[in-house]
Amino acid sequence: MSERAPFLPYGRQDVDEDDVRAVCAVLRSKPLTQGEAVIAFEQALATRVGARFAVAVCNGTAALHTAYHAAGLRPGRTCLTTPITFAATANAALLLGADVEFADADAATALVDPEAVHRRAGPKTQVVAPVHMAGQPADLPALRAIADDVGAVVVEDACHALGAEYFDAATGEWVQVGSCRHSAMTVFSFHPVKHVAMGEGGAITTNDPDLRDRLLRFREHGITRDPAAFEERDPGPWHREMHELGMNYRVSDIHCALGLSQLRRLDAFVDRRRAIAARYDAAFADHPGVSPLVQRPGAHSSWHLYVVGVDPERRRAVIEGLHARGIGAQVHYLPVHLHPWYRKHRGFQPGAFPGAERYYESAVTLPLFPAMADEDVERVIVAVGELTA
Repeated sequence: MSERAPFLPYGRQDVDEDDVRAVCAVLRSKPLTQGEAVIAFEQALATRVGARFAVAVCNGTAALHTAYHAAGLRPGRTCLTTPITFAATANAALLLGADVEFADADAATALVDPEAVHRRAGPKTQVVAPVHMAGQPADLPALRAIADDVGAVVVEDACHALGAEYFDAATGEWVQVGSCRHSAMTVFSFHPVKHVAMGEGGAITTNDPDLRDRLLRFREHGITRDPAAFEERDPGPWHREMHELGMNYRVSDIHCALGLSQLRRLDAFVDRRRAIAARYDAAFADHPGVSPLVQRPGAHSSWHLYVVGVDPERRRAVIEGLHARGIGAQVHYLPVHLHPWYRKHRGFQPGAFPGAERYYESAVTLPLFPAMADEDVERVIVAVGELTA
C-alpha cells in the first residue's frame, strides 16, 4: 500500500537556518524588547516599501487599532471598509468607540468597489480602510480621491499585500504597497502564513512624522519620553509623561530579529508565490467549474492567498473532498456583516452587500506558500479538477 501524502496546509511559514541564527543572537544579547532589533526591523521595512517611517507592533490587529487611533477615529465618526476581510479590520474601529460602515465588494475580484465607497462616504467618515484582499491592491488612487472629497483619512489594510504594487496612471510609475503614496498609513501583518513570518507581529508605515509620533505613543501606553513634549518643567532624567490613553502593543526583539531575517527573502518569497499562482491560472484557465479571482488591471498581487470560485451548491463537497485528500482548503472570508455579533448588535442582514455575499458563496482558498514543491502544486490541481469535474 502506498504511503499517504503529508497534509498540505493552505499556508505555512518558511524558516531557514539564517532565521534561527538571527533569533538565537537576540536571545544571547541583553535586550529582549525595546532594543536594536526592533529599530533595525522598522528601518528595513520602511526602506523596502518606500515609506519614511515604520512602527512595529505585536500583531496586525494591534496595527489596525493603533493606525485608526492615530487617524483620529473616535465616537461619532465612522470607518468605511469592505465586508470581505478578517473581522479585525472592522473590530479595531469599534474598539475606539467609532462606528463601522461597509461598502460592497466586487464579486469577481473580492476588492472593495470604489463606486460603492463613493455612495457610502459622507461627513461622518473619518477613515476609509481598503483591504488588499488576497494580496491584490485595491484601486488606491480612486479611493484616495473619494476620501479627500469628504475629508477622510485612507488607512490601507495591507495585511495580505506585502510585496504587492500598483500602477499610478498620474505619474506613470509602479508604486509599492506600503509607500503610502495614496494613503496616510498602511498596516501589515506578520502572522506565520503571511509573506514575512514573525510568529506574531504587525507594523504601520507612514510618511507623516506627526502620525509616527502618535503611533509610537499609542503603542507604549500613551507615554512620551520626549523632553520637548513634557509639561513638567526641568524634570529629572527618569521622567516620563502619559499624554493620552494608549496600549502596550510593543513587539519584542525576538520577533523583530526573525522578521528582519525573513524580510531579506521577501523578493524570493513573492516570486515563488507568483510562480505558483501562474501555474494554477494556467491549469484552471479552461476549466468550466473553477473561476480564479479576477486580477485588476494595473495591480501586481503578492499572492497571500489563491482563491477560486466553484459552484456554491458543491463547495462543501469540494472542500471536504480536498481535506480527505490531505489538502487544507479554506474559505476567506465570511463577510463581516454576516457574523452573528454584527447581525445582533449592528442590525446587518443577508442581502445587504450582494457582491460580497456572491463572492463568499463560491470562494475556496487553495494552498499557496513558498515552500510548496511543484509536486504539491500538481497534487492540488489534480484534486481540484477531479472534484469539480
